[in-house]
Amino acid sequence: MAVVHPRRRAATAWVLAFGLGAGAAQAEYRGPLFDAHLHYNDEACVHTAGAASCVVPLAEAVRKLEASGVRAVLANSRPNDGTRALAEARALTGAAGVTVVPFVRLYRQRADRQGWFRDESVVAMVERELAAGTAAGPYRGLGEFHLDDSAHADGPVAQRLMALAAARGLAVLAHTDEVAIERLMAHALASGAPPRPGFALIWAHTGIGGQPVETVAALLQRHPALMGELSYRPGLICDGPGGAARACPAWRALLLRFPDRFLVGSDTWVNARWVSYGELMTQARQWLGDLPAPVARQIAWDNGARLFGLGEPPQRAGVERK
Repeated sequence: MAVVHPRRRAATAWVLAFGLGAGAAQAEYRGPLFDAHLHYNDEACVHTAGAASCVVPLAEAVRKLEASGVRAVLANSRPNDGTRALAEARALTGAAGVTVVPFVRLYRQRADRQGWFRDESVVAMVERELAAGTAAGPYRGLGEFHLDDSAHADGPVAQRLMALAAARGLAVLAHTDEVAIERLMAHALASGAPPRPGFALIWAHTGIGGQPVETVAALLQRHPALMGELSYRPGLICDGPGGAARACPAWRALLLRFPDRFLVGSDTWVNARWVSYGELMTQARQWLGDLPAPVARQIAWDNGARLFGLGEPPQRAGVERK
């Protein structure tokens, strides 16, 4: 997917207010953001080796969140040390007005990405992490995990973890295709008992393979507990006035149809995404600004806050203005 580079636009208040003319600038969304796909992996900082091993030190990471008006993050890391470090930095995150929603990632090292679904020790690790919790409170979910082959969603490890998530009211962040989404959801519901409140299957990127909007819509219609996270999503972003990002027509229609089912995210899986973090969030604010204000607010903040019981963030100055 081609990256649309954000640009600051000079426009009069009159044009922003009335949006007249074919080249009229669109206003950005200026409210709080919930980043529903944040990694603080060991490439960014090795937390057992001291600050000298941090390409992105903890204080810098939190500053980037604050500067972008991000008020909560779904935090996961490889290994889970990065998530625990964010959770423990309560003085930093509190001063920045950022809530950390910790997830247990299944990856202790890179090799786990390719084999977690056949490794029973992953389940034991997840259980230990859940029992220990974090300084920011209990873990609220599992993931991100990858299933490059949807058949692996039927493996015993995936089945056990989906059943565990449903039984404990945990959300799951899964990077996979639409076939595996159906299989994972079936495993979560296999017991016949309704999942506990808090359970959701968050589809990372809402299908990075570029699944048609009709496929996404059908899945959302069929599965009330399915939500779509929108980082890296092919077909979502088009060029708008002045080169600003805007929602492409088909995706705009889908977002308006299901305003309570989508989340924004950064996916800081490599350090380059941390370097460009502010630009990524500006881009999100631009295409959100192309939506009706209540819908933009739902996708930017309300849906994540509702899922994890966060409520309303305190008002802050700067980028976050209504």
